[in-house]
Amino acid sequence: MTLTQKYTAFRTFTSRAWALTQPYFVSEQKWQARGLLAAIVALNLALVYMAVLFNDWNKLFYDALQEKNADVFWQQLGRFAWLAGIFIVLAVYKFYLTQLLEVRWRAWMTSHYLTRWLANHAFYKMELTRFAAAPNTSGHNPDNPDQRIQDDINQFTSYTVSLTMGLLNAVVTLVSFVGILWGLSGGFAFSLGGSAYNIPGFMVWMAVLYCLAGSVLTHYIGRPQIALNFEQQRREADFRHHMVRVREYSEAIALDRGEAVERGQLDQRFGLVLGNYLDLIRAQKRLVWFTSFFGQAAVVFPFVVAAPRFFSGAIQLGELMQIASAFGQVQGALSWFVDNYSSLATWRATTDRLTSFEASFQALAHQGKGPEATDSEALSSQDLHLELPNGAVLLHQASLHAQAGDRILLRGPSGAGKSTLFRALAGIWPFASGHVARPANSMFIPQRPYFPNGPLRNALAYPQEATLYSDTELQDALRRALLPGLVDRLDEPGAWGQTLSGGEQQRLAVARVLLKKPRWVFADEATSALDEAAEQSIYQTLLNHVQQAQGALISIAHKPSVAEFHTQQWTLEKLPQDTPARFALRNSAVGQQGA
Repeated sequence: MTLTQKYTAFRTFTSRAWALTQPYFVSEQKWQARGLLAAIVALNLALVYMAVLFNDWNKLFYDALQEKNADVFWQQLGRFAWLAGIFIVLAVYKFYLTQLLEVRWRAWMTSHYLTRWLANHAFYKMELTRFAAAPNTSGHNPDNPDQRIQDDINQFTSYTVSLTMGLLNAVVTLVSFVGILWGLSGGFAFSLGGSAYNIPGFMVWMAVLYCLAGSVLTHYIGRPQIALNFEQQRREADFRHHMVRVREYSEAIALDRGEAVERGQLDQRFGLVLGNYLDLIRAQKRLVWFTSFFGQAAVVFPFVVAAPRFFSGAIQLGELMQIASAFGQVQGALSWFVDNYSSLATWRATTDRLTSFEASFQALAHQGKGPEATDSEALSSQDLHLELPNGAVLLHQASLHAQAGDRILLRGPSGAGKSTLFRALAGIWPFASGHVARPANSMFIPQRPYFPNGPLRNALAYPQEATLYSDTELQDALRRALLPGLVDRLDEPGAWGQTLSGGEQQRLAVARVLLKKPRWVFADEATSALDEAAEQSIYQTLLNHVQQAQGALISIAHKPSVAEFHTQQWTLEKLPQDTPARFALRNSAVGQQGA
C-alpha cells in the first residue's frame, strides 16, 4: 500500500470513527454529555498541574536530604501530605465521572442501535442477506448484530473515552513539562572537525528521539494485533451464537441424537477461537518484549544522560531528581502511542466492526423496502415482482385479488415461494416491488410461531400487553384452540417455544388469533403438526371466526383435508426456463386446474 493509499484509508477510518462518536454529543442528552466531558477534561488538566507541583517538590525535598536540612525536610513532608490529598480527590472524581460518561454513552448508543435494528424489520432483513450473495446489499452483511450491540458498543465507548483522555493528558503533560526539562537539561557541548557545537535542551531532544524510535518500532511490531482483534471478536461471537442455537433447538437435537455433531461443531468453532487467540497472544508477547525493555530503559536513561553534570558538580541531587522526574513525564507523554498500542488495536478492531454495522443500516436504507402497501377492505396486488435474496425471480408482474368472504388455498411445489408470497403480502419481504393493498385488521400465522419466555398469558397476548385482556378472554381462546390443559397455567412462567410440542405451539398461535379477533387470517402451514381430527376442528373454528368477522381466510397447506375449508385456489405453477420468473400464479376453484 502506497503512502497516499495509507493516508486515504486513515482519513476514511477517522471520518467513520467520528461519525460514530458525534451523535451522542449532539443528541437530546448533549448537555449532560458535554458537561461530563468538560468536567473530565478539567480534572485531567488539574492532575497534570499536580504533577508539575510534585516535580517542583522533588527538587526541594531531595536538596533538603542532600544538605541534611531537617526543617525543610519536615516542611516538604507536610506539603506532600496536602498535595497527595488533593491528588487523591481529583483522581477519584476523574475515575467516577469517566465511568459515568462511559455508561451513559453506552446506554444511549445501545438504545440508538436497538431502535434502528428493530425498526422497519432491519433485524429480519439483515438475517436474510447475511448468507445470500444479493447484489442489492452492497456486501454489507454483518455477523452477530447482538454481539455488536452488546459488546462492541461497550468496548467502543470505554476505549474511546479512556484513550481520548489519555491522549489529552499526554499532550498537556508534554506542554507542561517540556519547558521545565528544557530549562533543567542545559546544553550539550561537543567538538567536531575542529568546531565547537552546543545543543540546547539536550534532554528534550533525547526524549523525542527515544520515543520516536520506540513508537515506530511499536507500530511495526504490534500492527498484526488489529486484524487479530477483529477476527477474535467475530469468532467469539460465532461460538456463542452456536451455543444459543443448541439451547433453542435442544429438543430437536436430543430427538435426533445430534449431541456428537453439535459437540463437533462447537469444538470446531472453539478451536478457531483458540487458534486466533494464540496468534493474538504471540503478537502481544512480541510487543510486550519490546515495551518492557523500552519502559525499563526509560527509568535509567535520564540518569545516564544527566550523570556527568551531577558528578561534575554542575547540578545537585534535587535537580537531578527533578530532571529525572521531568524527563519521565515528557517521555511518558511522548510514549503514549507505545504504552497504549494494544488498546488502540482493540479499539480499531471494535470501531471497524461498528462502522461496518452502521454501513449495513445505510445499505438497508437503499435496499428494496418491499412492495408499496396501502390499507383497504380487500386484498389485491398489481405488478407484483418477487425475488429471492440471491436475485432469482419467483414471480413477475403477478396480480391477485381477494375480498371479504373468500376462502383461498395457496398451493404449489415446495420451494415455489408460497411463504415468500405471504411475507410480501405482509409487507416484510424486501426483495419485492409493485403495489399491495391489504386489509388493516389482519393477522399472519407463521410456520414457526414465536413465544417469548415468561408467563403463559404474555406468550398468548404477544406482542400486545396481557393486561389488555381478561382472564376469561384468555382462557376462552385457549379452550377454543383445543388447549384446555393450559387454561389454569396463565401465570406459569416457561420457555413455551421449547416446552410445548409442535402441535401445541401451533394451537397456541391459533389461540392468539382467536383472542385478538382479526377480520382476515393468513395461515402458513398453521396445522401441519396436528392430527386430522384436531386440524378439522381448528380450521372449522378459524372459518367460523372469519365468517362472523366478515373477513377472509387465506391458507398455505399441503394436506388435502384442508382444501374442503376453501372455495378458491391460488396455484404457483412452474414456468419454462426462458421466462422472466420461475413461477406464475393461477386462480381456480378448489379441485380444478387452470386459470
